[in-house]
Amino acid sequence: MIQKLHIQNYAIIDALTIDFSGGMNVITGETGAGKSILMGALSLILGDRADSAVLMEKDKKCFVEGVFTLAGKKEVVRFFKENDLDVEEEIVIRREIAVSGKSRAFVNDTPVNLEQLRKLSSELVDLHRQFDTLELGESDFQREVLDALAGQMAALEKYQTVYRQWAAAGRELAKLQEQKAQFNKEVDYNKFLFDELNDAGLKENELEELDQELKLLNNAEGIKTALGKIYYELREGEHPMVQQLKSLQHSLHTFSSYHPELPILAERMQSVQIELQDIAGEVERVSDHINYDPQRIEEVNERISTGYKLLKKHGVQTTAELLALRNALEEKLRTSMNVDELIAAREKEVAKLLEEAKKLAAGLSRHRQAQIGPFEEQVNKLLRQVGMPNARLKVQVQPAELQASGMDAIEFLFDANKSGRFEPIRKVASGGELSRLMLCIKSLVAESIDLPTLIFDEIDTGISGEAARQVGIILKGLSRRRQVICITHQPQIAGKADAHYFVFKEVKGKHIKSGVRLLSKDERINAIAQMLGGEKPTAAALENAREMVGGEV
Repeated sequence: MIQKLHIQNYAIIDALTIDFSGGMNVITGETGAGKSILMGALSLILGDRADSAVLMEKDKKCFVEGVFTLAGKKEVVRFFKENDLDVEEEIVIRREIAVSGKSRAFVNDTPVNLEQLRKLSSELVDLHRQFDTLELGESDFQREVLDALAGQMAALEKYQTVYRQWAAAGRELAKLQEQKAQFNKEVDYNKFLFDELNDAGLKENELEELDQELKLLNNAEGIKTALGKIYYELREGEHPMVQQLKSLQHSLHTFSSYHPELPILAERMQSVQIELQDIAGEVERVSDHINYDPQRIEEVNERISTGYKLLKKHGVQTTAELLALRNALEEKLRTSMNVDELIAAREKEVAKLLEEAKKLAAGLSRHRQAQIGPFEEQVNKLLRQVGMPNARLKVQVQPAELQASGMDAIEFLFDANKSGRFEPIRKVASGGELSRLMLCIKSLVAESIDLPTLIFDEIDTGISGEAARQVGIILKGLSRRRQVICITHQPQIAGKADAHYFVFKEVKGKHIKSGVRLLSKDERINAIAQMLGGEKPTAAALENAREMVGGEV
């Protein structure tokens, strides 16, 4: 529901604020007073394109701000969550137009783009202008009308859940079938690659360890000679270093009592002697395990050659990468063997979900078909009441492919003049008549569909008298369930208002400016009397106006 509309520096509007009631709001005024300008300003916060030409004062920016209540609307809450906006009970939508013509839009002071603005505002406001029949011609809305009248929103939600599951399972099946086709192309080649890697029998880090072993084998003789020389000099030479060090340590130990540092030096020499003796033992052990082995060198070279060919072939650097590739190929081969079982299981699931979806869709279709007759009768009766005695609505429901809304193709057909030629509403453009048709339809489903604020711009074009009174009655009934804002020239409609706003023009300085004021009861009676009898209404017109207002105030 829109609570407040504030407009500043737009066309001939300097600044005005309108506080709307939650029921039926009527806006009247002389032709050219600014009613259409008011709707133009409102359209800015609904996402229409902006133009600097609308600036009243060219050196000041224009802004239009609307304050709305959330009232628990699910689609609005979903919009806020999808767009990372804070959900608040009060929603402030603001549109600014700079002097340069550049515009900006804000929702609760957070910048949004025009597409986001249009999406949000479409959930908050439903604006009906002459020749604006887009929603009425949309198949989703037409289907929603029948489902609302049939009271099967819960059944539709259940069907859509199954439909989404069926569609998802179908996509998974198609993916598996695509995988199978790809596997069939690659299976022989993958098996060859796997067998080649598997037959190589590589172990973790094997090539890296073999490379190190080959370096050792190729240098075995030199290493063994160096180790032998070291061992000889330490333990077996004419003057073994270990023995010499032991003798020197003993000679120093003899005099250790004569100087405080000599025992320390003797102890250090003993440590070195023990360390060298240990090194000699380690050198001997290592030397015993190093041998030049031409046969082993040949074996290692062959193994490394096999491994390096595989590395080069697969464009990798390590044994670990080759093993990972082998495991991946093994998994692909295993999956290719299991894919037929997976496909069979998925096909069974898809068939089961399809059967369930068709069953639920058939139930939706039966209930929709059952609503066609009563709906056509009610709408055509209302059309006669609102001054369209020759107009007829016909609902066409034909079988269609399974889709998110069922398996029906729904089309509202319209004949305005008993021509016998019914055409889709989206192809018919007769302004006020189509606005009245939309009014008739929405009045029937207002309790069942979560409609936004309904704004009717000059819905009364081409009608008067009883037809206008009937439009007023329908609007009044609609306003008991949804907020309604109506721009009208008809006193019969204005008399039904909960809040009556009057648009006027006045001269301020050198400028003509537009203003709006909420009328009191007496002002309403006078305004309606003027609509009935001219600028100076007669006593009869005033009495008639008093009767129109009396039942509603």
